[in-house]
This record gives sequence, C-alpha cells and structure tokens, in this order.
Amino acid sequence: MLHQTESKAQGWRAIAIFNDSSEALVYIGRSSRTVRDEFLESLLELFDEEERSRISSISLQRWEGASDAGRWMHQMPLRLPVRKAAVARMAA
Repeated sequence: MLHQTESKAQGWRAIAIFNDSSEALVYIGRSSRTVRDEFLESLLELFDEEERSRISSISLQRWEGASDAGRWMHQMPLRLPVRKAAVARMAA
C-alpha cells in the first residue's frame, strides 16, 4: 500500500531555459511570491551578459507530490528582464 504523506507543494523554483533547450536553476524558494520577487537578482548574479543573452525563457515551477515521489510542474513563464534595465538595476 502506498501512502502519500504530503499533498501540498514542496517548493517553488525559477528555471532558465536556454536557446539550445538546456536548463539551469536560477532560484528556489518556499513560495511563488518569493521566487518571483527574488529571481532577477539571482539571475544577474549567476549569469554574465553573454549567458543571459542565450536565455529564451524563465519558467516558474512548483513541486507537486510527496517529497520523495513528485515532479516539478511548470506554472507560468516569468518575464525576462530588459537588458538595459537589468544592467541599471545591477549597478544601483
């Protein structure tokens, strides 16, 4: 008999999807709001300008299922920063 002990989402994450379909973790958090509020800073810190130019989209995903038997589910795309605005924020 299988018992699923947790029915709530285990976490949220932002994943960068590159032009070549490869992926990279940008940010992980306990709520969608936290991930949406914090992913941009993490994106600017993790990837240089050339790497950011190869990102085709950012996926907001949530964990569905038990902590040891679940999967990440796409919820919505996150807005890619405008290159000049992102550089201005980083300099501030």
